[in-house]
Amino acid sequence: MGDETVTEVNGRGQAVDTVTEETGHRAGQGLLRRIRAPRRPRFWLEILLIAVSYWTYSLIRNAVPEQKSQAMANADWLWRLEHQLGIAAENSVNHAANSLTWLIVGMNYYYATLHFVVTLGVLVWLYRRHPGRYSATRLALFATTAVALLGYYFFPLAPPRLMDGGHFVDTVVVHHTWGSMASGDLKDMSNQYAAMPSMHIGWSLWCGLTVFALSTVPWVRVLGLVYPATTLTVIVATANHFWLDAVGGAMCLAVGFAVASLWYGTVPFRNRGTGPGRTRIAVATGGYAP
Repeated sequence: MGDETVTEVNGRGQAVDTVTEETGHRAGQGLLRRIRAPRRPRFWLEILLIAVSYWTYSLIRNAVPEQKSQAMANADWLWRLEHQLGIAAENSVNHAANSLTWLIVGMNYYYATLHFVVTLGVLVWLYRRHPGRYSATRLALFATTAVALLGYYFFPLAPPRLMDGGHFVDTVVVHHTWGSMASGDLKDMSNQYAAMPSMHIGWSLWCGLTVFALSTVPWVRVLGLVYPATTLTVIVATANHFWLDAVGGAMCLAVGFAVASLWYGTVPFRNRGTGPGRTRIAVATGGYAP
């Protein structure tokens, strides 16, 4: 039998259809559970979603007013703050790396390529090996990137290589390497004063933590931790970011994981273990239990 409407009178003499309200509440909860339920993603839909999302991110990031004078002032302020904190070592790292041509050229190409290649690689790996966790973990990445746009808008920041009197080496210009949107012939295609937060750090930390949490191969898990640490070294050595830009990127990632956790009710790649809960997830995902 279906639910019947039972009319009751509340304390203010108003009629309330209690069963109907309860049924509607349960239906709403069921719909929300279905929306949140992990499921195997559709390949072409994901390709389209990622492409459109990155295009939108790039469009908004580059549409943010460059605000050169404010960006330079913010860079001077941040540089003074790092001196006060005793962490202003970017200049030394930049010059030390630049003294070894083979090293700094490799770092230039690392900065220009792996940021995209590794992130896409981890997304593909998630799609193929952990489809039940894919949507939640992808949401964390997208939310991280969206929060970064607020930083670009409200805190324009010149990278160290563009500072007046900072004595940093723009390693892409000096060594004539290709591929960086931050220097050389491609610089006019990218907002030069969107250094805070660093999405090289936000994305590399996302990749590293995801691989470390989900991989079962010890050396791959170690690589997951090494990757963001290496990226941090590269962004400083190439004078594209301050240390505190990296802190900003990590904070954006924390917000991204918080958003995904609130939406899905758990950390995206947390091991749910075995038992009835895991069985229900396997059914909801067509056998693709996370």
